[in-house]
Amino acid sequence: MHCFGVANKRWITFQHLNFLKRMYVTQSSKDLSQQAKLKPDPVAHPVLEKKHLGQEKTVTCELRSVSPLHPPLSETSHRNEVKEMKSAAVVEDLATAVGAESKEKQWKEMKLQLDDLPGILARLSKIKLTALVVSTASAGFAMAPVPFDLTCFLLTSIGTGLASCAANSINQFFEVPFDSNMNRTKNRPLVRGQISPLLAVSFAATCAVPGIALLTLGVNPLTGALGAFNIFLYTCCYTPMKRMSIANTWVGAVVGAIPPIMGWTAATGSLDAGALLLGGILYSWQFPHFNALSWGLREDYSRGGYCMMSVTHPAMCRRVALRHCLALIGLSTVAPLLDVTTWNFPLVSLPINLYISYLGFRFYRDADRSSSRKLFFCSLWHLPMLLLLMLTCKKSLLESEDKSNHLR
Repeated sequence: MHCFGVANKRWITFQHLNFLKRMYVTQSSKDLSQQAKLKPDPVAHPVLEKKHLGQEKTVTCELRSVSPLHPPLSETSHRNEVKEMKSAAVVEDLATAVGAESKEKQWKEMKLQLDDLPGILARLSKIKLTALVVSTASAGFAMAPVPFDLTCFLLTSIGTGLASCAANSINQFFEVPFDSNMNRTKNRPLVRGQISPLLAVSFAATCAVPGIALLTLGVNPLTGALGAFNIFLYTCCYTPMKRMSIANTWVGAVVGAIPPIMGWTAATGSLDAGALLLGGILYSWQFPHFNALSWGLREDYSRGGYCMMSVTHPAMCRRVALRHCLALIGLSTVAPLLDVTTWNFPLVSLPINLYISYLGFRFYRDADRSSSRKLFFCSLWHLPMLLLLMLTCKKSLLESEDKSNHLR
């Protein structure tokens, strides 16, 4: 039966017959406990003698390790069987691992709950960034040398907030393929599929149309035009430029500088030197803020395909951040010259401006994550502190009117 099974696969050799003879002796003899001793082979040709001896030694080794009921036919066949068993075990392990991974990473349909919708829309509109935009617009409104109008202030704040929500939503709609590659943005609503792109665009349109209408009809056309221009600049210029040129940082700084100008124009109805000063302060502040932030996210931005100074021009990134830290000192000195504040403002703002300049120098010199983090966290409290000091040192309305009458 064994020979018949072998004959179906390969030719029967002299070694097979010799092996069967020894197996017969082993099973028939009762005196042998485990296996029979090998009998000498028939006299072979002197040239083939060494070859047969090597084959016999190989067979003996196989008898010791395999049960006599199903012995291996040769060393080669035994090796093939071992390889097959190992490959089968590897395939089984891989199948088990793939099955476990597929169970862990199984796609699930995400159903939108109405209770979760406000939180999702808040993350879609970048509510924290929107709050910063509204606060800077409010600071511009409060710094204007005109009597405070509460109704106009509320309309300006609401319109600016809606315009910011629309711009941020459209930005996330365009950047879904790139946000999915970054650890910082991979949990955004559109990336995770919590809402559909149609809902995101509809939400953006719902915010943009009434926001611009409030600014244009409720405040003045100049402020509405600035709001519409800022949405266009952020979504159609800054967003695509992030993957093409490092000039996107300068364009983004212009976007951040417009909200305080909108607040000033909402209060005065004109674009004065004070509005440009507030815009210049916000413009310069954004470079140490964003460059320090992007320094710690270089791997993320590179993985997402964004062209940032911290990735392609690291020396320029640090140099520009230091330059604009020093520019804040100069802009604070110009404020009383333009009759926006008193001369107390350059003095009281000098300590915080020197401190952020010192951190900017540390970032320029050390070029490490520690210095960039310190500069970034300093920028978070530096801007509201600077605007608060500017508001407390604002020139009173009577002083501004007296000076204008004197000039006449």
